[in-house]
Amino acid sequence: MIEAVGVTDPGCVRSNNEDYFLIAPALGLYLVADGMGGAQAGEHASKIAVETVHDVVTKANGSVNRDVLVRAFEEANRRVMDEAARNPNMEGMGTTLVAALEMESDILVASVGDSRVYIYENKHLQPVTEDQTWVNEVGRRLGLDEESLKTHPMRHVLTMAIGVSEQPRVQTYLLKPASGVQILLCSDGLHGVASEDQIVSALAAGESLKEKADALIEAARANGGPDNITAVLLKAS
Repeated sequence: MIEAVGVTDPGCVRSNNEDYFLIAPALGLYLVADGMGGAQAGEHASKIAVETVHDVVTKANGSVNRDVLVRAFEEANRRVMDEAARNPNMEGMGTTLVAALEMESDILVASVGDSRVYIYENKHLQPVTEDQTWVNEVGRRLGLDEESLKTHPMRHVLTMAIGVSEQPRVQTYLLKPASGVQILLCSDGLHGVASEDQIVSALAAGESLKEKADALIEAARANGGPDNITAVLLKAS
């Protein structure tokens, strides 16, 4: 069984929130998306993507596996692209997307973009997903040092997102969490703003998952909150 809570906040700078999350305990499905695009296109893309994955997993009638979740991401990609093609105001929209899906005692994680999944166990925070970004897939392979990458003009560029390519690269990971382990899904408004130490502090403190999630949001806001902030926190029991 999984206990779950989700919190989202526009941050300290932006007036609208392009992040979107979903908690569906009956399906064992948990999602976070971080939309991008002009006007309100970003928030539209993230909502389409999340609702599409929910729809595809629902129609699987409990027969969930890696292929079903990957197919759900591919369908989300198609629907976002189709909507952008139909509506000139939505041209160029896209979104990151991360999912955690319960499969008996395992949790299947899928990811496109740079929203992340972490596992927190024995006071240690470990990233599960790998960012599909220029920094991670190009800059580091070129041998650029971490300090240079932090200020590089390409540091915010995604190499993959839902809605930008007909063939999305969906990354998947299988977790076997022990009882009490916490799993964090979040947008880069959290992991790109709050330090790892701040994230660990928030996850270690607080009596309830809601208090921990609120502390994560406050950590990003305390660092300026330049982007929308979303955290979905799970605890295995």
